[in-house]
Parts: sequence; structure tokens; C-alpha cells
Amino acid sequence: MNKIDELTPKKVVEKLDNYIIGQKEAKKQVAIALRNRIRRLSLSEDVRKDVIPKNILMIGSTGVGKTEIARRLAEVANAPFVKVEATRFTEVGYVGKNVESMVRELVDSSVNMVKKEMMEEVKDKAQRLVEERIVEVLVPSKKRAKAQPSFMDVMQLFNQNAEYSQNKDYDENEDENIRRRREELLEKLRKGELEDVEIEVEVEEQSSPMFAGLGPELEDMGIQFGEMFQNLMPKKKKRRRMKISEARKVLEPIESEKLIDQDKLIQEGLSRAENRGIIFIDEIDKITSKGVSSGPDVSREGVQRDLLPIVEGTTVMTKYGSISTDYILFIAAGAFSEAKPSDLIPELQGRFPIRAELSDLTKEDFIRILTQPKNAILKQYQYLLETDGVRIEFTEDGVERMANIAFELNEKVENIGARRLYTVVEKVLEEVSFEAPASGEWELKIDSNYVDLRLGKVYGDEDLREYIL
Repeated sequence: MNKIDELTPKKVVEKLDNYIIGQKEAKKQVAIALRNRIRRLSLSEDVRKDVIPKNILMIGSTGVGKTEIARRLAEVANAPFVKVEATRFTEVGYVGKNVESMVRELVDSSVNMVKKEMMEEVKDKAQRLVEERIVEVLVPSKKRAKAQPSFMDVMQLFNQNAEYSQNKDYDENEDENIRRRREELLEKLRKGELEDVEIEVEVEEQSSPMFAGLGPELEDMGIQFGEMFQNLMPKKKKRRRMKISEARKVLEPIESEKLIDQDKLIQEGLSRAENRGIIFIDEIDKITSKGVSSGPDVSREGVQRDLLPIVEGTTVMTKYGSISTDYILFIAAGAFSEAKPSDLIPELQGRFPIRAELSDLTKEDFIRILTQPKNAILKQYQYLLETDGVRIEFTEDGVERMANIAFELNEKVENIGARRLYTVVEKVLEEVSFEAPASGEWELKIDSNYVDLRLGKVYGDEDLREYIL
């Protein structure tokens, strides 16, 4: 049993609980959807092809955790993930992004994920190759130590292997000296004694996009054509002078990429996107017709109809090859404050059979969000200020006061959910963050009195709080 097979729905919810407060029902539903995908992979081929993911529609106001649940789910499952806003797409034939671009983004994400894993696997070997390459620069061979080669010298390189056996014009003793010097320097290099030594290395020159300035509707096509032409053209190289410590960082990814099987990389990337990919479509309520009596909004309804084949299952061409969307898990989300899920076209409603309603956050939820999750908001600020020698202690009444203020602001101004907490905490710690670097080491206790001192004037003034908090 591998790691992903061990992800039972209960374990998934437990992992999500480390980052997200509340929303038990939504967590439970996404955990079941993830487990069903794992179960599907264990089925026989003839049964597996008929089992499609049950897509999820999340309904809840902003800042209650819709995006975070989907993002953390992908992280737990080590699945390719992409988040898009439904409002960025336009109907085919209109200026704007095509809905197929989100599938291409998913494939890019998947390939990059697999590439990162493969590079980690060959990291040790790549580091050894980088060390050898650096040592060769420090102690060049007799041929490399010569001046810049002439055109005839370059042409002769094509027959290098044949000529090598016929013309041994190098001094064997000198070769032995070079080998010995390289071994000595390699030992020093591995001990970290040469990190500040400057060397000159050859690196590929970064070229600017060939199709920069295209409209959004041609952006994807332009990128793919640009990459195709760049692959056909020889890559330009330039020599850069840098410290060995920097050269390691520059050369390691280059050497790692040479060790990776590119065909295997692309094949695994496409497969992972097809079978484990998650696409999160936010603000789907913004592309409903909202029940307008004068007739449907052509562009909005058109986007829904363009989304339909992607969600139902179709084949999309990408720069890495074709990908089927049949088994990609789609999670759509929206506040649905002005529209209802029933305002979506019936066909699209049917492709999102699982409905997860997320509840608004309470004062108690805000208190827990500030303190309980892994790397919670207050912990983040404590870690940040500690780097400048400032130790912050949040008292229980101080945390409660910040949570109450955030909750009341959501009630009185506009409900932006947990995002309001960042605004409140940032304002409370504004003066400390400003003074910290120059004040040396000190400690600060933040209680309800301190919170009122920092927020009292702004919170008490209705006009100010609308603009500042």
C-alpha cells in the first residue's frame, strides 16, 4: 500500500483540520470525493473507464474557506491543482481567455510537479556533476586552457573522436598533474573552502517571449508557437562570472535536467493531470444569468456552455500532447448572494451533483482561526517579529478582543470572512513592526487594552473604519 492509498476520508479530514477551522460538512464531502478517486484507480480497466468523478459545488460567502479547502486537499493528495476565476473566461468568439486554458495550466502544474520530484531523485548525482564541472573550470585541460579556438578548430571538433586516437599530442605527465590538482581542489570544494572563489561559467541566455503583446485569446497559442520555435533554434549561451556558491545554484538545475528522461516526465505529467488533477473554478455564480427577464446574457451563458464539455469530458490539446478531462475533479465555488445554483444552465448543474454549503464564521471560529491552525495568523507574526528580536505574547483577552472586532466589522461594513482578521492584526501590530528593527531585543504583551489602544480611534469612527479596517 503506497502513501496515497492510506488516505482514508477520516485521515483527510484530520489533515484539513490542521489548517482550516470548522466547515466539517464540506471537508467530509471533499474527503469522500478524493477517496472515491483512489478507489477508482484500484478497479479493473473495463469498470474504471465508466466511473467518473463526482464534481463538487461549494456554496458560501467570501472568506469562509472554500479555496483553502480545495488547495489543501490537493496538497494532502499530492495532486496537480489549479485555481481559476470563472469571470476571466469569455465565450468562444469573444476577446478573452478560452476555457481550455485552465486544462493547459493544470498540465503545466502537473509536469512541473513531476519534474520537481524527478530533480530531487537525481539531486545527489547532479551535485557531483556540478562539482566536477566547477573543478574543470578551476583546472582546465590543456585544450581548454588555449586561447579562443579558431573557426578551423571548431570544425575539427566534429571529427574529434577519430583524431583523438591518431594525434596524441598532449603530455601524459601534465595530464597526471591536472588530474591530481583536480582531486585536491575537489576535496577542498566539498569541504566548502572555495565558496567565495570567483569563476566563469557558461549558461543559457534567457530569451524574451517571441509572441509578447498578443491578446488574451491568442496568448496560449502564442506561447506554444514561441516554445516550438525556440526548441528548433539553437539556444544562445553566454559566459557569466560568479562565486562558486552561486555557480552551484545556477548549474545544479541544468545538470539535473540533463539526467531526467524527458519522455517519461511528460508521460507521467499528463497521466497525473488526467487521473489526479483538481481544477478549482471560483466565482462561478458570477457567470449566471441571475434570472434576468429580458433574456440570457449571451456571454455569460456562452461561458457556461463552453465549460460544459470540459467538465463532462473532452480532449484538450496542450504543448505536451492531448489530455482527456474525463477524470479530472472539478470543484466550483461561489457566494451565490445574488444568484442561486439553479440559475446555472441545467446541464452544468447536473455536472456538479455534490453540493457543499459552507457556514458563515462565528466569533468562536475567529478565535480558533487566530490560534489553532498549523502556522496560525498570530504564530506567523510571532515568527516574523522574532527575527528582529521582538517576542510577542498574545493574551487570551487580547485574542478575543481582536476576534470580536473582526466579527463586528464583518457585520457592520462588509462580510469578508476570515480575511478581516489579517486587516485587524496588521493594524494592531503596525507600530511594533515599524519600530522593531531599530529597537533591539524586547518583549511585548498584547492584551485587550493594547488592542483598544491601537484600534480604538479607527474602530470608533464609522467613516474611518470603512476605509482602514
